Amino acid sequence: MRLILVPALLVLCLCGAVRAFGELKPRVIILTDIAPGNIEPDDMESMVRLMSYADQLEIEALITTIGWNCDPYPTEWADSLYRVIDAYGQDVPNLMKRSKQKRFMSPKKEQGKQKIGYWPSPEYLLSRVAMGSQHAGIGRIGKDNDTQGSNLIIRLVDEPDPRPIWVCCWGGGNTLAQAIWRVKQERTPMQLRQFLNRLRVYTITDQDMVYAMRMNRAYSSHQWMRGEFAGDLLFVWDESAWLTQCELGSKGWQQYAEHVQGHGGLGRAYPTYKWGVEGDTPSFLNVLPNGLHDPDHPEQTGWAGCFSRDICPDSLTTAWTNWQQPQKNISRSYEEYFYPAVINDFTARIAWAEKGSGNRNPIATVNGIKGLEPIGITVRPDGSVTLDASRSSDPDGDVLSFRWWIQKDAGTYPDGVTLDCQGPRATVSVPVESEHAEIHIICEVEDNGTPRLTSYRRIIVSTL
Repeated sequence: MRLILVPALLVLCLCGAVRAFGELKPRVIILTDIAPGNIEPDDMESMVRLMSYADQLEIEALITTIGWNCDPYPTEWADSLYRVIDAYGQDVPNLMKRSKQKRFMSPKKEQGKQKIGYWPSPEYLLSRVAMGSQHAGIGRIGKDNDTQGSNLIIRLVDEPDPRPIWVCCWGGGNTLAQAIWRVKQERTPMQLRQFLNRLRVYTITDQDMVYAMRMNRAYSSHQWMRGEFAGDLLFVWDESAWLTQCELGSKGWQQYAEHVQGHGGLGRAYPTYKWGVEGDTPSFLNVLPNGLHDPDHPEQTGWAGCFSRDICPDSLTTAWTNWQQPQKNISRSYEEYFYPAVINDFTARIAWAEKGSGNRNPIATVNGIKGLEPIGITVRPDGSVTLDASRSSDPDGDVLSFRWWIQKDAGTYPDGVTLDCQGPRATVSVPVESEHAEIHIICEVEDNGTPRLTSYRRIIVSTL
């Protein structure tokens, strides 16, 4: 699509297909070392929050696996996962009202592709539960280590679906490593690359070991995946967002106690924290389709911060990570900035779970373009372009406010760029020395409901 907005503007185009509400959800697989709340409440808390976003993410698998606190993983701990799904079943009739959903799809259709806004049935979620590896480490990977979970991962990746699958590792990722090992044994190198290219991995630190040996990186199957398949597997190693979430959640626990615990079935299943709050949640916040970023570009900040391609803490492999400076401080600044919007979003969803009513997010529309994908604009050096979000709307009729800012650490930000903001409009001016630059601008649209909710749109301005 080509539009002339101002003389200095050459082309306005969409970066990829528009992913509007009602289009397909991102696909996620969860590897969780979920445990009873009196042992390790962290995963159970994150599972409750995940269920509150089941309309935004296609939950392809919920696989139990090992973690820092368990080797072997006790099979009875999986009861905590079933408890959260049961709580979701209590609340889903109310949650469905949020998107005006009247019924569930047939089981056959539900097992296919799901669209944003669709709340899956509890039966669907139960059908996606599987047991993964019960033991940690690369030493366990091999011909006798296949599990229901690793086989399910292979089946899901093999489905004729162009969407990538994000594997969110709340515990150890060796169930995924076993799936990759099996494919490597049975397929050609080209077929293995095709398999890997359809995967994305987000690990909450490295938990493929017990806590006492957490610095022994060579023990972990994560190092094998990063080293062996570095060119084919998008691997994100988070050493910032999970710590920020734990810390800020602990400091602000009163908000969870007042607005989450005890509210609806999900709130009643939400345990009190021990060491930190929801440390695994950033893994799927990174994938939520809220217009803020494209998760396939980890340098673009989202609700889980941002990452740079760099050497990992093992000093041997590379990945998208945020463990060392300056990237850790950069990511931390975004994590802190977004935290109020993130927790407001969660508490609003828990209100829906309890009451079947509440606040809903505004819809950010920039230059008349709806959807969630970044908007791409090309401009001449020494030119300017006006961005207009005045056609944004709110499903509840709330009053909207606007904030514009530049993510200077993304793209190739040149000095001398100015951003003149006037409510729903902002004018971007670039200097004459800005040839072949890429400037990332964020539009935030916030309503005045209770709690206040925020939506986003990323605009990428490229100079010739």
